[in-house]
Amino acid sequence: MQADEREGTGLCLQRRNLQIRGQVQGVGFRPFVYRLAQQFDLSGWVRNTAAGVSLEIQGPPDALEAMIAALQQHLPPQAFLAGIEITSIAIRPEQGFTILDSCTGDATARIAPDSATCPDCLAELFGTSDRRRRYPFINCMHCGPRYTLTARLPYDRQNTAMADFPLCPECLNEYENPQNRRFHAEATACPACGPKLELRDASGANLTTDDPIALAAKRLQAGEILALKGLGGFHLFCDARNPAAVRRLRERKARDEKPFALMVLNIASLDGLARYSDAERECLESAQRPIVLLERSGDFPGVADGLQELGIMLPYTPLHYLLFHALAGSPSGSDWLTQTHSWALVCTSANPGGEPLVSKNADARERLRCLADLFLLHDREILHRADDSVLRFIDGAPAFLRRSRGYAPVPVSLPASGASILAVGGYFKNTICLTRGNEAFLSPHVGSLDNAATCEFLEEAVAHSSQVLEIIPEAVVHDAHPDFFSSRFAAEFAAQHDIPLISVQHHHAHIAAVAAEHGLNEPVLGLALDGVGLGSDGTPWGGELLRVDSAYFERLGHLRPLPLAGGDAAARQPWRMGAAVLQALGRSDQITQRFPFPAVEIVAGLLARDSGLLHTSSCGRLFDAAAALLGISQTNHFEGQAAMLLESLATRHGNMAPLPGGCVVNQYGVLDCLPLLASLADYRDAAAGAALFHATLAAGLAEWVHWASRRTGLRKVALGGGCFLNRILSENLAAQLRASGLTVFQARRVPANDGGLALGQAWIGLNRMKG
Repeated sequence: MQADEREGTGLCLQRRNLQIRGQVQGVGFRPFVYRLAQQFDLSGWVRNTAAGVSLEIQGPPDALEAMIAALQQHLPPQAFLAGIEITSIAIRPEQGFTILDSCTGDATARIAPDSATCPDCLAELFGTSDRRRRYPFINCMHCGPRYTLTARLPYDRQNTAMADFPLCPECLNEYENPQNRRFHAEATACPACGPKLELRDASGANLTTDDPIALAAKRLQAGEILALKGLGGFHLFCDARNPAAVRRLRERKARDEKPFALMVLNIASLDGLARYSDAERECLESAQRPIVLLERSGDFPGVADGLQELGIMLPYTPLHYLLFHALAGSPSGSDWLTQTHSWALVCTSANPGGEPLVSKNADARERLRCLADLFLLHDREILHRADDSVLRFIDGAPAFLRRSRGYAPVPVSLPASGASILAVGGYFKNTICLTRGNEAFLSPHVGSLDNAATCEFLEEAVAHSSQVLEIIPEAVVHDAHPDFFSSRFAAEFAAQHDIPLISVQHHHAHIAAVAAEHGLNEPVLGLALDGVGLGSDGTPWGGELLRVDSAYFERLGHLRPLPLAGGDAAARQPWRMGAAVLQALGRSDQITQRFPFPAVEIVAGLLARDSGLLHTSSCGRLFDAAAALLGISQTNHFEGQAAMLLESLATRHGNMAPLPGGCVVNQYGVLDCLPLLASLADYRDAAAGAALFHATLAAGLAEWVHWASRRTGLRKVALGGGCFLNRILSENLAAQLRASGLTVFQARRVPANDGGLALGQAWIGLNRMKG
């Protein structure tokens, strides 16, 4: 260690260089370092680099150690340290501590996700004298847009959408003052120099006034539909307590029965609407502000009919708060922010026909003009779309249905480092994943690849993520289904860049995703339950018991296959699965009577001949069959509807003992649930039947996993696939497995459904590249 004794002072000085790895940029880390240096009376400098943060500090050894400890123990909100490399260097004749301009290089830093408006900004927003009072784009180093307006690293204003808005003298003074919370807050602005609002109607007429938000609120109160430009794209809003407005929104979006989410002002406003736990409240009020599925206690006709839960979210932008402020009558001060308010707004993504979220003003006016009555726009560009994240609490912890705004692109730490991998996900709920070292960066939600616009968004997501993270993939991984757009894109990408192309089986990827996020680099048992995925034998799988060892897997067993009469139509029309069960039970004479649909005679004939029909081991289709036999749902108006209704009825009924012998494991590892379905076919009480189905299936799955554990000696079990977003099934099964001494791992940091598939693909690809 190098040191120097200053003449006449007896003071021993040392100087150290610190390289901060994994630092999130855009969270106020440099001013945090500056204030610590002032506190400990140290000299030196700090700056952003593409790799993170670099700094040098000089002073007495005790002060140096105290500052290094404080760096790790008192981080700003959202800051993260993957590690600190400390080197002793020669001292320099200098005084004071400075913040240097950013420098470029190889990127290993991270960009922060967008975060909700912080309490300090809210206080200014509704203060009486602040110059940003009621300014809809107020933010600081602790809140506001980050990922959605960043073009590249380092995170500096010229590399963001705010490059188009030069700072006024007052904002510049704050921006350059390390003691100010807007020091290098790259999105900072004010009414004099920042983005501005504009209100237009569906015809394009400019309705902008001195207070366009007040006019928008008035039109909402009159039952109209508002398209509002948010952080990651446009939303459609309407009055949730106005059934006619909700019905009109459904008709315009062609969204017959899929549930809507609600936005309310605060937790107090949930009284009489939904019940929540302390953990759910903490999640709702977090900086990430996801939609959280809560147990409903109120009725909103047309919002989430037939379901036991409501998707609830709180405001997360100044514009949201200002809209509620206008709806509340524009009260003075800020006390109203914590008071109960009756207003609840339907808040749904503005994406016509299942296409990606609209993010540009011109696109909104063109593509949404048949959906919205008026448009609240602004001139700050959204450089990357990010839909709202959605989660529900399962087994005492949050589980993602969709991981997007607020969480992406926060990386998942992998159990090992390896080549940089691009994984392009599957067909439904697509996301892409890029790896760098031992970090996996999952993109925001892309969507289902059933339309050209979403396919283009996948290409956009790959280009944007690669640019922001400065990752050059060394291999590309895709789902084994050759007809997915993502698979064709991967093949073209690999050919263009002359890199390996790796195909991964769907359910292997589901289990690998769970293993990767939990740091499991060892063989595990995997139970993959979902709607469909192409199996290694060319048939549709979906109820699979696997042995997974990172790059490879072995199929130990599967659910008893059932015929798919009409192929993909069986997923849209659960009655077809009900008919398949009746045929298997020898009760084909009941098919036409129980399912009087136009195609029933054709379906019955197909099942009777069983010639050329695909058979599937899908657990999702098992849920469909149960719902059809119980008369709960015969047609799915959206993916998973029958299963959701089945779970809601079972929740309403309460616990029930499993049916003895309802699910049986044979010597070949096939779990046969036909006895359970036979019982349901004669059930008169749909709610009791739904509860029986869940209890018996969980018991059968537990017995099945125990059989595999005895056979393989493996004691760790990973649960993956969309069926594990069913709370009753997940909690019941996990409890039984733990009670028998097995260790259970569930999807937590990424969705269990296909939204997490790319992470598993990336982990498998990384390991195959090593081989």
